[in-house]
Amino acid sequence: MKALYKDKNLQIVFLVTLIAIMGVSSIIPALPLIINKFGLHPSSVGMIFTLFTLPGIFFAPLAGIFADRLGRKKILIPSLLLFGTAGTACFFASSYSSLLWLRLIQGVGASAIGVINLTIIGDLFSGKDRIKAMGLNAGVLSMGTAIFPAIGGILAQLGWQAPFLLSLLALPLAWIVAFKLDNPEPKSDGNFQKYLSAAISSMKNKEVLSLFAISLLTFIILYGPIITYLPVLMNSHFAASPLIIGFVISSASFITAIAASQLGRLAHFISQPTMIAISAFAYAASMIAMPSAGSALWCIIPVCLFGLGQGLNMPNSMSMLTAIAPMEQRAIFMSINGMLLRLGQTLAPLLMGLVYAGFKLDAVFYAGAVIALAMFLITIKYLKGFEAEPLQ
Repeated sequence: MKALYKDKNLQIVFLVTLIAIMGVSSIIPALPLIINKFGLHPSSVGMIFTLFTLPGIFFAPLAGIFADRLGRKKILIPSLLLFGTAGTACFFASSYSSLLWLRLIQGVGASAIGVINLTIIGDLFSGKDRIKAMGLNAGVLSMGTAIFPAIGGILAQLGWQAPFLLSLLALPLAWIVAFKLDNPEPKSDGNFQKYLSAAISSMKNKEVLSLFAISLLTFIILYGPIITYLPVLMNSHFAASPLIIGFVISSASFITAIAASQLGRLAHFISQPTMIAISAFAYAASMIAMPSAGSALWCIIPVCLFGLGQGLNMPNSMSMLTAIAPMEQRAIFMSINGMLLRLGQTLAPLLMGLVYAGFKLDAVFYAGAVIALAMFLITIKYLKGFEAEPLQ
């Protein structure tokens, strides 16, 4: 039997996944150069990411609806073209305001790409193969988040604009999706009101709502304690350099990739809800251990625990959600989930900033542990009865 990673359609989805994460991770090394180029205060450079992710809150649900009604390719291909065109145009931006407008437009394309890739995996595979495919895709995503900053850093040596040229890769990928991707498409009955009513009714399900909640809480932990405040902790406690901080945080991605790639095997022995419950324990242990680390490099241990949690949590959550969703409504399920991910990205720094202001830095990580406990309770209360599709 051919190994799943050799499946042509899945390989194309892997490429789409890499494009979906490129818009943030490859730009990070160029931020100091952008600050110098446009004479910015460091506090304002974050807008280059905020305006890129913001459209996802509003456009992800629309992308899901249209992907269900018109077909996956008819939304994915224009989204890739928009992402590639607007991203490449950033190379030619002559002012910071024009750069931000182009990032906003590019974010509209990105809001669909990161939703439809998972939807297509749900369409293509079932049972154990779906779990395995989600795990492999999560592994590819994690490796991309670890490698893209290095690629962006190399390109940034040529100038602040150079990392934006990576967006050009989305244009040939649009052609590949159009002519090489063989995926099933949903059949629409033409009655939009009936479709929307059925989708809303299907989402009023304790398992679906629980998976939505887990996605939101996961990204609050990721973008609060880990991405926003772990660098602050490492710098304030250990005077860690940016190089050390980047090395420690990227270590989580490698552990996530390893764990996620083994989900197909683990699924024979451990149920998906159990793996998510274990991931919540890993998150909590990571959060509690983080403030107690004795040095910057010792932070690798709790960061790797977090990476293990990500590898067990996200692919299983996505697989379960696509298994529950009917094919004709699957894209809107995934798009609502994508909207919640973006909401978590947006809210996390604000919420954890309030915790920091009121209770000092260590409290941010203890708050993350409380959120992880909430994830565990949701899992054992509402997901323990989840019945996966038969393993093939």
